[in-house]
Amino acid sequence: MNIVVCIKQVPDTKGGVKFNPDGTLDRASMLAIMNPDDKAGLEAALRIKDETGAKVTVVTMGLPKADAVLREALAMGADEAVLVTDRVLGGADTWATSSTVAAALRNLDYDIVITGRQAIDGDTAQVGPQIAVHLGLPVISYAEDIKIDGDSVIVKRQYEDRYHEVKAKMPVLITALSELNEPRYMTPGGIFDACDKEVTVWGRADLKDLDDANIGLKGSPTKIAKASDKVPKGAGEKVNLDPAESVNYLMEKFKEKHII
Repeated sequence: MNIVVCIKQVPDTKGGVKFNPDGTLDRASMLAIMNPDDKAGLEAALRIKDETGAKVTVVTMGLPKADAVLREALAMGADEAVLVTDRVLGGADTWATSSTVAAALRNLDYDIVITGRQAIDGDTAQVGPQIAVHLGLPVISYAEDIKIDGDSVIVKRQYEDRYHEVKAKMPVLITALSELNEPRYMTPGGIFDACDKEVTVWGRADLKDLDDANIGLKGSPTKIAKASDKVPKGAGEKVNLDPAESVNYLMEKFKEKHII
């Protein structure tokens, strides 16, 4: 069994974020980590590997420094790693990103593709399902648990205040929640091995089934009007009413906001 896990190097938001003049993130100047949902997806793949002997390949698209999260994944137990990087791919929105990553996955063998639900830098939850569309795969999102059943997967899928149990034949794409599991730590031996392993690097020329109209900033239909760090909240409206008036005031506000 071959499992491909798509991971992303994202800004460590605890240290703040910086933007380029065009509104895109200035990733080169920020501290970076592996996206939490992606790390949970990687852990899920590694647990399947522990049970079945599956091969786990990690793929990321990003700057050359994204090599760091790939080596972290290798140190955790992944078998192979692929970095997709090229200047012409920079500034991609979810459509251009998913088009590019899907083209990279066409170069690989896979039975299961696992992505995180969403990345903490964009919070769109679009890339995983879009990759599935590009590759013609069924998709199961918001996975809380993953089990292998012969040539199928059984996924416990989060749904509001309950869950769905969904079964699908492989190949299939699954998007993972950070709540899916507690990712393992890198081992000292794993870290040494990861330093010695070769990371495969692909550029635009290695992605054959990919239209130049769908890559990078120029191929991104989403245009950023304005970007900023955390927006401060206003002081809000302050009132001084007796209890009865307060109830009436709140009820009117709830109706105004269509809460009731």
